[in-house]
This record gives sequence, C-alpha cells and structure tokens, in this order.
Amino acid sequence: HNLKSISFHHPSQVHHETKDMLLKATPKEQLKEQRQWSPYIDNGGTVLGVAPPGADFVVVAGDTRMSYGYSIASRNVTKTVQLTDKCVLASAGMQAERHTLHKVLKAKATMFENTHRKPMSAPSMAQCLSNTLYYKRFFPYYTFNVLAGLDEKGLGAVWGYDAIGSFERVPYVVTGSGSALATSILDNQVV
Repeated sequence: HNLKSISFHHPSQVHHETKDMLLKATPKEQLKEQRQWSPYIDNGGTVLGVAPPGADFVVVAGDTRMSYGYSIASRNVTKTVQLTDKCVLASAGMQAERHTLHKVLKAKATMFENTHRKPMSAPSMAQCLSNTLYYKRFFPYYTFNVLAGLDEKGLGAVWGYDAIGSFERVPYVVTGSGSALATSILDNQVV
C-alpha cells in the first residue's frame, strides 16, 4: 500500500478499505531496531551510614557484590574507601565511576594534607565531595554517595548526596539498589 496515492477526503467519504489501511500498523520486519547507547552502567549495590545522635562513632556499611542486570560479576568489590583518619566514603552505582571518584577524593585529601600539614576534617571533606560532584554536573559521576566521619567535636556525622553534589547532614542515610528495604528498617530502629 502506497500512502502517497491516497487522497484525503472528509472522514465520511473515505472508503472502508482505505480506513483499514490507515489503521494498520507497520509490519515488524519494516521497523528498524532502535538501540540506545548509554555511557552509564548501574552495577548495583547498597551503602549506608549511621551516626546515632550524641555518639562518638559512626557506622558505615556497603555490600561487596558487583552486578550487571541479573548477572553477578564479582562478590568481592568494595564500595568504601577511607579518605582520612576520621572520614570514610561509601558509594553505590557504576563501579568505574566509583573507583574514579574515590581516587580523585583521595588525591584531594592528600594534597590538602601536604599543603596545610593536617588532615582534612570530615565537614571539609563533605564540602569537597559536594564541589567535586557539582563540577561534573553536566556529565555526573554515576555514583550514589554516603560520607561519614567524626566532626570537630568528635561526634559521628553522616552526609547523604544526590548525583550533582547537593548534600545534607542526617542521622542515617541509605543509598543504592537496596535503599528502599534498608531505609525502612533504619526508620524503625534508629531515632
């Protein structure tokens, strides 16, 4: 059927077979298969941080499974990195981006320590991570981050981040593929 040869009239004047032809879908064989490419892969994972109010400690946890779709690529991939003596970063999401982000932040922490002759504080590292994520906001790191450490008063502190660096200090935060399950447990157990 060639649509170019059809003349269009008022709907009441269109022949029955022409109506059928207009309503037919294009056969599957004629459609070109559309493939979409994305630079991002979600390797899954869940990370969390808990800093009970008034406590002089913080708990950071992350699973070690790296997956792709329904396949498990590894069961021994860490999602946490110690940035300073009093600061730990945990990230879920794409493994390559996570590795790069951790490497960049460790380098920034080392440069700060070499310049100022003291390690970067946890609140300063929280701002540094925010600035690093915001700098890449147009092609962001595909990571979901939790930063935890001890503040200047020696109290536990946890910060949760979005992809482009917006952050908030909270008593606990969970991010990653299992966040819906773990958040409901912490909502019930942590103040």
